[in-house]
Amino acid sequence: MSQQPFQFKKFKVHQDRCAMKIGTDGVLLGAWSSIEHEPKSILDIGAGTGVVALQLAQRSSASTIDAIEIDDQAHEQCTHNFEHSDWADRLFCYHASVQEFASEMEHKYDLIVSNPPFFKAPKSIDAQTQNTSQERAVARFTDTLPFKHLVVCAAHLLSQNGVFCTILPHKEADSFIEIAAQNKLFISKICTIRGIKTSKIKRCMLAFSTRESKPKTQELIIEISRHNYTQEYKNLVRDFYVKM
Repeated sequence: MSQQPFQFKKFKVHQDRCAMKIGTDGVLLGAWSSIEHEPKSILDIGAGTGVVALQLAQRSSASTIDAIEIDDQAHEQCTHNFEHSDWADRLFCYHASVQEFASEMEHKYDLIVSNPPFFKAPKSIDAQTQNTSQERAVARFTDTLPFKHLVVCAAHLLSQNGVFCTILPHKEADSFIEIAAQNKLFISKICTIRGIKTSKIKRCMLAFSTRESKPKTQELIIEISRHNYTQEYKNLVRDFYVKM
């Protein structure tokens, strides 16, 4: 199935050359990230297939939507997906690490998004990923993009009134919020995510700004039962999924 393009309502995503395929995390981030401040420029850090940037192109009128992808194959596929979308004139993917990009880029972005890797790399990747490609391992492990590096680069690239949004495992959220505060990015919005009402919190979507404020909190439950989705979830993603 992963060899086939993923068809959304208004765009198609080829993913056969990307280590990380279309997943719920990315789609949720692309649908949830705030555009209330009407961003003119958007940056997607670690774009992968480009799905989050494509969602934001669909949702917003931003004239500039840039993406960064370090992996060769993923960069080429992201570029292809951008060029074959209805918003090709607004989308561009840079082949670089975020550290390189931040050190060279003077432009500031009104919205920065990232669905970052969050698995800790084992001492020997090869020994523990015999059934996993090296590219997938790199895409999953935080060693390639430590949270501190992500936060420092996002803080540097964010405009004064900008918003930085990300999605993380719930257990990583508090430490990420602390790292962000140390770099003068303050939590403004938190959305906790549960698979079903009785399950543990699995993910957190976080929004940061350069101004301190009391964060708004919300909870999203995805399913009532298997493939029986909550109205809140359907409302969030209905503009994207074909069968929603």
